[in-house]
Amino acid sequence: MHYAEAGSGPLAVLCHGFPESWYSWRHQLTALAEAGFHAVAPDLRGYGQTDSPDPVEAYDVFQLTGDIVGLVNALGERNAVVVGHDWGAWIAAHAALFRPDLFRGVALLSVPYVPRGPIAPTEWEKQKYAGKIFYQAMLRSPMADGYFRADPRARLLSSFYTLSGTVSEEDRWLPARDPNAFPVATTDESKRPAWLSKEDLDFYESEFKRAGFTRGLNYYRNVDRNWSMTPFLTDAKITQPALFIAGERDPVIDFLRPAYDTLETTVPNLSKKVLLPGIGHWTQQESPAEVNRLLIEFLITTSAGK
Repeated sequence: MHYAEAGSGPLAVLCHGFPESWYSWRHQLTALAEAGFHAVAPDLRGYGQTDSPDPVEAYDVFQLTGDIVGLVNALGERNAVVVGHDWGAWIAAHAALFRPDLFRGVALLSVPYVPRGPIAPTEWEKQKYAGKIFYQAMLRSPMADGYFRADPRARLLSSFYTLSGTVSEEDRWLPARDPNAFPVATTDESKRPAWLSKEDLDFYESEFKRAGFTRGLNYYRNVDRNWSMTPFLTDAKITQPALFIAGERDPVIDFLRPAYDTLETTVPNLSKKVLLPGIGHWTQQESPAEVNRLLIEFLITTSAGK
């Protein structure tokens, strides 16, 4: 497992989402280190310079959370605060559920904790978006690999722009599409958001040209398997001190609104639930100063008396 790190002190593990890498935490590493913490941002399984097993099943909930447990142990720490964005938030939430002895606090960005439901995720998609194609169904498709591989830079730029807080309404990302809708137009470089420099995009492009997208897509291909393997999580709550941060323009909040609205119940020790004005899905990249402030405040609180 490859990771970037900075600082010394209580451990904070920063888990990224799709399509990202450790680099999505570039603004947090130094800030957390300067505040007295050991910040560690890994490339998750299948990303960047971390190992990429071939089987789809190698990317299920137990493997992904087990990697984070293994990282904490390899660093010689007794416990940590786990922080996650997008898929990383899902991993962080489950790490907290599985190992409350190891993860003393959890911070979720963009994706709220969604308790295990009564039906499989793909069935939920069909019911919620009847007659349409949910975005995760497209990402699970065998055609998704070739779509991303054909032009990694364009696909990355499109993701960063259409889910950002600065996107125009006509270009705004939608969670589900009509099967007969026209293909989404390629995003022009002129629409690159101000928070994403050319050098930032260059880095992401080089990482995905090397590692590919297939392993990241395999996370989506395990959603029903994860559900079938975890009946013991029905009605489970995250009991550790917790923080939630998202952008008010993040479309993920729109389609996961019920989970967002009930966080105080499903995460009873939630210290704050913050929506950042004008910010989209790429929370810690779009609003680094405010995310750093909130994370440091939370880490100081959860580290008191450690």
